[in-house]
Amino acid sequence: MAPYARSLLRLVTGFMFSLHGMQKLFGLFGGMGGGRAQAFSLIWVAGFLEAFGGLLIIVGLFTAPVAFVLCGEMAVAYFKAHFSQGLLPIQNHGELAVLYCFVFLYLSLAGPGPISADRLLRKKG
Repeated sequence: MAPYARSLLRLVTGFMFSLHGMQKLFGLFGGMGGGRAQAFSLIWVAGFLEAFGGLLIIVGLFTAPVAFVLCGEMAVAYFKAHFSQGLLPIQNHGELAVLYCFVFLYLSLAGPGPISADRLLRKKG
């Protein structure tokens, strides 16, 4: 059942992650204090990666490279936005960034699991 659990982890993580991007890009779910990121700003780029990267993770398409990029995004987010506020993630409110970083690192190495577009594309090729 472990491969199917990995697919479920990927689906839930991608969904939750994409919501963060939709907040930043489109102002959904309360947005960024009720608004959205200014186009092509650093936070907008993060929102783009989160929204569309999250959707690719949900589908399981190009999982390894997308997860690797998102892992890097979360590492940068942690050090840029959280680390200066305290040493430990619990102090600097960076727990979610760290968790996403390591889940995406895992998915980039372990693959998408059996329920994914990547799996369907491999069977056809």
